[in-house]
Amino acid sequence: MYSYDRMAILDNSKDGLLGRPFQQGGPMQLNGEASMRSICYLMFLCAAVFFSAPSGRAQSIDETYKQALKEGGVLNVYGTLTPDTAEKVLPIFEKRFSGIKTVNTGASSDKIVARAISEARGGRTIGDVFHMNLENIMQVHEQGLVLEKLPPEADVFASHLKGTYWVATRFNTLVAAWNTQLVSKADEPKSFEELAEPKWKGKLLAEPRDAEFLIAFAEQRYKSADKAIALFKRIAANNVEFHSGHPQLVELLMAGQGSVCLTCYTHHLLPRMHKAAPLNYLRSLGVGLISATAVFKNAPHPNTAWLFHRWAASDEGQKAFGIEGRVPANPKVEPAEPIGLTTVYGLGEKEYREFARYEKIWKQIFSLR
Repeated sequence: MYSYDRMAILDNSKDGLLGRPFQQGGPMQLNGEASMRSICYLMFLCAAVFFSAPSGRAQSIDETYKQALKEGGVLNVYGTLTPDTAEKVLPIFEKRFSGIKTVNTGASSDKIVARAISEARGGRTIGDVFHMNLENIMQVHEQGLVLEKLPPEADVFASHLKGTYWVATRFNTLVAAWNTQLVSKADEPKSFEELAEPKWKGKLLAEPRDAEFLIAFAEQRYKSADKAIALFKRIAANNVEFHSGHPQLVELLMAGQGSVCLTCYTHHLLPRMHKAAPLNYLRSLGVGLISATAVFKNAPHPNTAWLFHRWAASDEGQKAFGIEGRVPANPKVEPAEPIGLTTVYGLGEKEYREFARYEKIWKQIFSLR
């Protein structure tokens, strides 16, 4: 364990304790029983120093807060938080850590990634912390823009909910949904596979970029790419109508342009359902897309960014992100509103490493450009 002060945060060295290289000394020659006694004694001394020294303990989040306040009280968040969601989540952080003002730079994932890369290449990093889908976090990491450190709050997370530089905040869950005015109770699909039946021809809507559904079926549900591809080919035979933008997709579904949406987000459905919109969704299966935080390697406010990273992984942060049909990544934290799904296939780093391959197949299946 070590303190996360400014220098430790910025140092990615793995050569020694406290992020500093070990000092090289002269050779130590020990033999026989004396050698074993000396080694044990040295190990005891090292352990005693490491666990008792004040500098060796983990820095509390309030100590990180004190360091953050010295940086001017500003945090630049780059990601896909919509203005509406940002207005609900970020004030909770600001209230917990008074004196820090958040600036949300929200846009589509493609635009945020392109902007971060452009600014870094121009030698002027503006963002402090990322919050967006894991797929996009991985993209900026591949460009060398992300700090390779995890906050201590991430220790309680399962391995598939964190990497070496990112921690999951929530699941954005894709489900099949339908217009209840166009689909009778008797005709409601009981499984996703039923949407391959001919009776749904000309009645299906989807978002063109949602290859995650194909990945989830191939890698997790069926554990067979061939079986998953065969299913989606049958669905494609029903002449799926594609529209970009998930919010727009829900609006079109409500307007009756299609009977069923193959890939709608629960956080777009539930608020409308609360207002008596004619919507319902499949409870037996969903695909969970991880949203995560990561810190810019050259963040202008490194301790403030680190503070947000820690808070987002804490129970308080997880609860803040788990609103409006979204599910906190930490299973010990209850969502503000349960979405009632029997099975959710969560996509992690392993699955996203295959994204390019499956996206190509997805486009071929549905004749997308």
